[in-house]
Amino acid sequence: MTRLVLVLGDQLSETLSALQAADKSSDVVVMAEVAEEATYVQHHPKKIAFIFAAMRKFAARLRDDGWDVRYTQLDDTENAGSIPGELLRRAEDTGASEVIATQPGEWRLIDALEDMPLKLTMKPDTRFVSTQEEFDAWAEGRKALRMEYFYRDMRRKTGLLMEGDDPEGGKWNYDSENRKPAPDDIAFSGPMQFTPDETVEEVLDLVEARFGNSFGTLRPFWFATDQGQARRALAHFITYALPRFGDFQDAMMNDNRFLYHAMISPYLNVGLLDPMEVCKAAEDAYKDGHAPLNAVEGFIRQIIGWREYVRGIYFREGPDYPRRNALNHQRKLPDFYWTGETDMNCLSKAITQTAEEAYAHHIQRLMVTGNFALLAGINPHEVHEWYLRVYVDAFEWVEAPNTVGMSQFADGGIIASKPYVSSGAYINRMSDYCKSCRYKVNDKTGKDACPFNLLYWHFLDRHAERFAKNQRMSQIYANWKRMDEGRKQTILSEAEAFLDGLS
Repeated sequence: MTRLVLVLGDQLSETLSALQAADKSSDVVVMAEVAEEATYVQHHPKKIAFIFAAMRKFAARLRDDGWDVRYTQLDDTENAGSIPGELLRRAEDTGASEVIATQPGEWRLIDALEDMPLKLTMKPDTRFVSTQEEFDAWAEGRKALRMEYFYRDMRRKTGLLMEGDDPEGGKWNYDSENRKPAPDDIAFSGPMQFTPDETVEEVLDLVEARFGNSFGTLRPFWFATDQGQARRALAHFITYALPRFGDFQDAMMNDNRFLYHAMISPYLNVGLLDPMEVCKAAEDAYKDGHAPLNAVEGFIRQIIGWREYVRGIYFREGPDYPRRNALNHQRKLPDFYWTGETDMNCLSKAITQTAEEAYAHHIQRLMVTGNFALLAGINPHEVHEWYLRVYVDAFEWVEAPNTVGMSQFADGGIIASKPYVSSGAYINRMSDYCKSCRYKVNDKTGKDACPFNLLYWHFLDRHAERFAKNQRMSQIYANWKRMDEGRKQTILSEAEAFLDGLS
C-alpha cells in the first residue's frame, strides 16, 4: 500500500526519520515549493532561493537513489499553494491515505499537518544531538534553565572535547578568551562562495519574478545548495578561519562582514550538514594542532550547546512562545529596519548587510539590532517577525528563542538571567563602527550623544521595579541611583525626545 513521505525544505537529509521509516519500493516522496511557506512572512529573496534550489537538488538526489519523488515547483499550474493541499492532491493521484512526516520545526506547520483528513505518522526529528524527551528531563524541576549546564551534558553525551569525565583542558568554557575587540585587519577572505549553476539560475529567475519587491537583494547569490558544496564550505572554514574564530567571534567591522565566521548555519538548519559531522571536523582540527582549544570549544558550544538548547526551549514552551511580551513593549518597529537609513552607523551597517547578504553574525543581531529594539521598547513580536523574515538561517524553532528570549527578554527570563542591554560603550569596544558615526559614543547627553547611551538608562529607569533587585544588575542600578537628579532628568527627557522621533 502506497504511503506519502513528506520532505520539507529544511529537511534535506537522507537520514531523515520519515525517509528511514518509508519503503522505497512502494512509498512516494512529496516535496513542494508552495506560496504559503514562502509568504507566511515575507522572507528575504535569498532565503527563498536558497531553500528552493536546495530542495530541487535534493529531490534529484533522491530520484537517483531510487525514490519515486513527486515534486511541485512554485509556478506549476496545479500547485495547491500549501503543504497540506499538496499532500491531499498527491493522495488523490496515488490513492494513498497515510502520510509519514518528520516533525516540522514550527508549531504552525505541525498544527496544519495534524488538521489534515489523512492518517498522519509524525516521526521525531533525529538530526539533533538531544531528543526533546532528554531536554525536558534535564529541564524538569530546575529553577533556571541555563544553557551552560545543558551544554555540559551534551559534551558528556557526545564525548566531544572530553578527557574521560573531564573537559579537555580542565575548563568547560573558554569564553573569557573569545571576546577580543575588532582587529586592524582580517586574514580571511570570507566563506566559500559558489557560482550559480543551471538549477540555481532557474530558481533565481523564478524568485526574482515572484518576490522582487521583498526586503533584500537577490543577486549576487553565492550560497551552497547541495551537500557536496556545503561540505566544501565547512572544510574551507575549518582550514582558513577556525584557528582565529574564537578570538574575534564577537567583533564587528565596518569593512568586513564575515570576519572569521563559518556561515554554515543555513546548511545545518536545512539539513545539508549534520551537527556531529561539523563538530567532529572542528575537534579533529584541535587534535591535529591546527586550531586552538578556545576557538574549537567556542564553535562546538554554539552547535551542541546553544543550537540544541534553543530548540528544546521552543518545543517545551509551546506555540504561544513567539507572542510573549513580558516587558509589555508596544512601540512599532522603526522604518529604518527596512531601509538602513539611520545616522546610527552600527545599525545602518548591520541592516544594510542584512539586506544584501541575508546574514549578520550573532553579536550584530544581539547587541546592535536586538539591543536597540529592546532599549527602545519595540514590540517583540514585530522584532521576531523581522528576524524570521530577513535571515537565511531563520526558522522559527531557532529564531524565536534567540529573539523572544535571548534578545528581547520577552519570555520573562526563561533563557536570559538578565536583559542583554548595553550603552554605546560595548559597541565601541567590540567594533570600529563608532569611529565613523555621526553620533559621539563618549557623549552621554546633548545633540551628539549616542542614542544607545540615552536609551540604556531610559530602559533601566522604566523597568527598575523588575530589574533593580536582579543580582547581576544591582551595581548598575546603584550607579543610576547615585547620579545627580538633574543629569538623570536630562538623560530621560532626551531619550524621550529621541523615541518620539522614531514615530
